[in-house]
Parts: sequence; structure tokens; C-alpha cells
Amino acid sequence: MTGTQPTTRSQPMGRTCPFSPPEGYRTLREEAPIAPVTFPDGAKGWVVSRYADVRAVLADPRFGANRRRVRPGDPTPADAPLPPPPPGMFIMMDGPEHTRFRRLLTGQFTVRRMQKLAPAVEKIVAEQLDAMAAAQGPVDLLQAFALPIPSLVICELLGVPYADREEFQENSSMQLRLDASHEQVQQAHMAMNQYIHQLAVAKRAHPTDDILSGLVQSERLTDEELAGVGSLLLLAGHETTANMIALGTMCLLGNPEQLAALRADPALMDSAVEELLRYLTIIQYGLRRVALEDVEMDGHRIEAGSTVLASLASGNRDATQFSGDPDVLDVRRPSSPHLAFGHGVHQCIGQQLARVEMKAALSALLDRFPSLRLAVPADQVPMRDDMLIYGVHELPVTW
Repeated sequence: MTGTQPTTRSQPMGRTCPFSPPEGYRTLREEAPIAPVTFPDGAKGWVVSRYADVRAVLADPRFGANRRRVRPGDPTPADAPLPPPPPGMFIMMDGPEHTRFRRLLTGQFTVRRMQKLAPAVEKIVAEQLDAMAAAQGPVDLLQAFALPIPSLVICELLGVPYADREEFQENSSMQLRLDASHEQVQQAHMAMNQYIHQLAVAKRAHPTDDILSGLVQSERLTDEELAGVGSLLLLAGHETTANMIALGTMCLLGNPEQLAALRADPALMDSAVEELLRYLTIIQYGLRRVALEDVEMDGHRIEAGSTVLASLASGNRDATQFSGDPDVLDVRRPSSPHLAFGHGVHQCIGQQLARVEMKAALSALLDRFPSLRLAVPADQVPMRDDMLIYGVHELPVTW
């Protein structure tokens, strides 16, 4: 590295506002946009906080997605072979292996297919709203509405019995907990894989019209790879969107002027969904990459083997990229590519599905319950600070 060595920061930093990334990221963007950090396990690395630099890291093949590479200072040489990612865990793969899995799935999540799915999603949304209305409030919006919608949809797409949701949601949650031990995470991961593997065996004998059956019939995946892919899609397919729906609702209720504008002009919903994705960015600690070789970035030398944390939330608050004040929610904000789904070859494969679900859920919820409001003070809503995917543990609402 050249120039003045900035003070090493520690990760993660704490939030001071439930809807905003830690304030320390603003300081990093202004003073040290590429900064050395110490991670919770004591490992040294770098954090990248500006929009342009985050995109650059995520698009640069010199930064690998396999986070299991040895750390700097480890006695194992930095150029030693990478330990392989778990079978089917393609978000941790690079090059030909990542491409192989991605190609198998791309056709399942096209914009056209997701748009065709919209009526089915709207039907699921209406059914959940009917159940909420029958309960007469107050209800936990997360459990009564936000979680069932993406869970039902991804179960239908994959061919997973929704009746098993308690089992897979518990294992999904454990894999995302920041306070879970390595053993607990591994046990949950293995349980999810075993569950999908058992389903795949059944579908090999009796295939149905779903993604899992299609993957089984492709004969291009081993049983272990199939279990890994299915587990990853199941976890990502309900945890992320459920928390965006719940946290997005809470955010709109906390911004009454924006909520009023959205209710006055429902055509704003498309831009509102993009703005909520940008503003909230629930992948709260960013995406980790590992330098596969020495890389020079803006005068900094990032050594091979170094971990780089690309902060999506910080990049999405960069005033050089987003017009107006990016720290203010604005459902009328002019369109600009955000980083909520990542960037580059690893950009979220299910992003169009998430958009369809969010639009259907928020539109119908606000229309059905015009007097919707929190049933507790906002500061009493339990936030998911302890999870890799941010959101709420519950959201009591009434109307």
C-alpha cells in the first residue's frame, strides 16, 4: 500500500438507526473508502465502502467468491490449492464450476417466467390477507404475511412440501445466526441437505413439474450437488424476501409522507420497491471476496489471500451515485442501479422473483388495510442485528 496507512477498523460495526447501515460507513466513504479491517475472528482484511469500488470488486475475476481460502498469516502458503466449497454451493465457486451450476438455473428464473408467476403470487398474497383479516389483529406481520408468501412460492417452484416449513425454516435460521457455533451451523446445513436429498430421491422415481424434478432429470448433478443447490435456493428463496417485505412495511409506516405518496399513486410501486431494496439493503455486512492474486486498488496493495468485504449497504448510500440525499427514503427517486442483489457474475439469480413478490405483497397489503399501523412503539420491534440477513424477528401490527 502507498500513502498514509489509515487506522484499522473492526467489523462488524453497530447500527444507530434500524433502517440505515452503521454510521461508520459514511466516515469510511469520505475518509478511507478502501480500509484495513479486523474481522470478529481476528483475521485482517479490507473493507470497500464506495459504490464504484464495491462494483469493481464484485466484477473483478481477481477476487474469488470462495471464502474458504487461507487467511494472510496462515502457515499454509497463500498459493496453496483452495479447499473445495460444499457440493452445490455455487455462490462460493468461481470460473467454470460456478458457470456450470448457474447455467442449469438461469432458465428457471427468467424475467418472463417470473412475470408469468405473478398471478399465482397475487393469489397467495390474497389468501394470506384473508387470514389476517379473519384474525382481526393485532398480528405478527412477519409470521402471518411476510414469511408465508415467499415460503409458499419457493416451495411451489422447487417442489418442496410447505407442510415441512417448520423444519427447513429452523435450519435456515440457524445457518444465518451470527451467534451460532460452527458445529450448529454445520448441523443445520447437513440437515437441510439431507432433507433435500430425500426429496430428490422421491422425485427421481416420481418427477413433478418443479425445479427440483427438472434438476434431478438433468443427470448433470451428483446427489450431493443436487442437495446443496436445492438447500441454497430454499434458504435464499424465503429468508431474504420475507425480511424485505416485513422491514419494508415497517419502513413505510415510519415514513408517512412516502406512504401517503405511494397510496395516492399506486403506479409508484415499481420505483418504491427498488428504493426499499436500495435503502434497506438487508445483506447487512456485505459480500466477502478473496484476492486470488496481488491487486492494486486506488493506491492500495491488496495481497493474495486477503479477505475483502464489499459493503453493499454502504455503496447504496453513496451520494456520488444516487441523486438527492441517499440517506432519505424517496419512492420517487430516479432509477439508478443499486447493489441490493450484488453485482457481477454472482448477482442474485432470484432477484426478479423477489421483485414480483415484494410488489404483489406491498401493493395488496396497503390497499387491504389503509389504517395499518404498528401495534407497539417502533423502538420495541425486535431487530435482526444477530443475523446475516437483517430484518425483524417479529412485527406486531394492527389496523
